[in-house]
Amino acid sequence: MSTPSTVAKSTNTLGPVPKTMRAGVFREKGIVRLEEVPVPEIGDSEVLIKIAACGVCGTDIKKIFHRYVEPPQILGHELAGSVVATGRGVTQWKPGDRVMSFHHIPCGKCFYCERRLFSQCKQYKTTGLTAGFTPNGGGFAEYVKAMPWVAERGIVALPDNVSFEEATFIEPINTILKAVQKARVAAGETVLVIGCGPIGLQLLMVARLAGPRLYTSDPIAVRRAKSISLGAMESFDPSGGKLVEEIKARTEGRGADAVLVAVAHPSVVVEALAAARPGGRVLLFAANDPVTKIEFPAAAVGIDEKEILGSYSAAVDIQEAAAELVLRKKLPVMDLVTHRFPLDRIQQALELAASPTEESLKVLITHA
Repeated sequence: MSTPSTVAKSTNTLGPVPKTMRAGVFREKGIVRLEEVPVPEIGDSEVLIKIAACGVCGTDIKKIFHRYVEPPQILGHELAGSVVATGRGVTQWKPGDRVMSFHHIPCGKCFYCERRLFSQCKQYKTTGLTAGFTPNGGGFAEYVKAMPWVAERGIVALPDNVSFEEATFIEPINTILKAVQKARVAAGETVLVIGCGPIGLQLLMVARLAGPRLYTSDPIAVRRAKSISLGAMESFDPSGGKLVEEIKARTEGRGADAVLVAVAHPSVVVEALAAARPGGRVLLFAANDPVTKIEFPAAAVGIDEKEILGSYSAAVDIQEAAAELVLRKKLPVMDLVTHRFPLDRIQQALELAASPTEESLKVLITHA
């Protein structure tokens, strides 16, 4: 494959950079193929990162298996690796730096940024990290390019005592911290986390830092047990139909002060509202696809004054605080990693993440 020189416009590189690379390319619904594609060429203010590890996110699964985006694309946004080339205008980073990178960074100046609604900013919605095709993260490849606004404000340096695998959690932990803050979780409150998959368990970890009484629910016994090991007081099997009854029995009949929903199923929202006390909050974390419709009793909001809150993606103003939770090892994030796959087995990795087993939680794509 003949491609332009990857570093033609750069003046700082770490050894020779290949012209082509392997990448998992989303080609059709449910299918990602390993292909040889050009390494992104960087410009004056851009950075090229060689990926060491990338987490598989539920958003990636929805895009691929429900075709919420149009192929071809190279997905993956929970990534970490090493800088291998920088444009001549880049002064913050140099080849050899160990980093992770966000894929969305807001402008900081618009109507939405002024109101801390960073994920609604037009620039934020313009993905600034790519491995080729339509920019969409690019972590399922060997190299990614950080565009100027990401190279300037969206890359985080990693200390030597933090592994690349640990660093893949910095982006998702940011989204989790944002959600927990939005739900206004406070010390002494009763909080229910519905769903003990990777996201639900991260919600549990971060919410625990605020000091509430934590309960969880999940139909899988192994996941319920994991939540207890991570700080939940009790964990319930919702398939018995008694989740609301159990929560009310532990709150003098009121219900939870806050319910954090990490399950993307409409019926769970009705149960979450029922489990929340009057005036309580229900935070929908997983309800982020464009087709799902949710119905719930109007009285739950209109009479019982329960709040339904949404939280999407990361927030730039908590970037440092969220990163510190991982970099200072304040959260046991590696307890969630159950499976690692090399890039040439990416389809298998994605299928496991899409149809988890009792033994599986967080799935990583790793490079030797």
